[in-house]
Amino acid sequence: MTDRIALRGVEAFGYHGVLADEKRDGQPFVVDVVMSLDLSRASASDDLDHTVSYAEVAGEVVARITGPSFDLIERLAEVVADDVLSHALVEGVEVTVHKPQAPVGHPFSDVAVSVRRERGTPVVLALGANLGDAKATLEAAVEAVAGLPGIRIRAVSALVETDPVGGPEQPAYLNAVLLADSTLAPAPLLAGLHRIEAEHGRTRETRWGARTLDLDLIQFGVPGSSSERRSDEPELLLPHPRAHERAFVLVPWLMADADATLRDGDLVTTVRAALDAVGGPDAAGVRPGPEWRPAW
Repeated sequence: MTDRIALRGVEAFGYHGVLADEKRDGQPFVVDVVMSLDLSRASASDDLDHTVSYAEVAGEVVARITGPSFDLIERLAEVVADDVLSHALVEGVEVTVHKPQAPVGHPFSDVAVSVRRERGTPVVLALGANLGDAKATLEAAVEAVAGLPGIRIRAVSALVETDPVGGPEQPAYLNAVLLADSTLAPAPLLAGLHRIEAEHGRTRETRWGARTLDLDLIQFGVPGSSSERRSDEPELLLPHPRAHERAFVLVPWLMADADATLRDGDLVTTVRAALDAVGGPDAAGVRPGPEWRPAW
């Protein structure tokens, strides 16, 4: 059974609202946070490191209330939920934002919005493009992935420029790796990635040919754990069968997560070891790419 930590009634003064006077004058907001997590280890050890500090969470909530203005308390609830889920032990969270002085125009006691978010399963996506404005396309793709229901992005690597591998003569690629948590199953997640590719003009006439956008589902779950999903179906190969030998995936993956692991057949190894096996971080054909700051 999942345990819970409830932090209720965190109050601070903020400037969230659609109306100009709400943004000018501000008003009090009250937030409740209920975290779902496994507290068995903390119960046995009596060690703060084995649980979540509710004082730290309260500080994060206050920082969001007093921070940059949002039009909607729905958005405020969402960013608070994202902050709470950044704590590794938290499996799910319910956030309720109360706006007791909202300009309703009628007598009322409270207005509240609640959101429930789950951590989901860790996934690794590889991004690439070599036609058109590749950098702008990849930035748009990150935003589009973030907009998929059930997806919460945790990190995006720096860009690398890479020489094409296989296929016809074509321009160099820009590549990156995106780490996220997904409550979607692998098949609908992949379908969502294919829709984003299609929206950016991706076609599949030539194998390993030039492309406006490539979004590959590299890994679903933690290798060797109960969350790992493996599939040998042609339309859904998991993990990606060639990721462990592709420097243009391994280099940005290591940038995004220095402790990442992957599966190579029956062996679970580190991304760092796989990269060393193909020539290390200075592998031929992989170079630093342009600076970017993708938003999500």
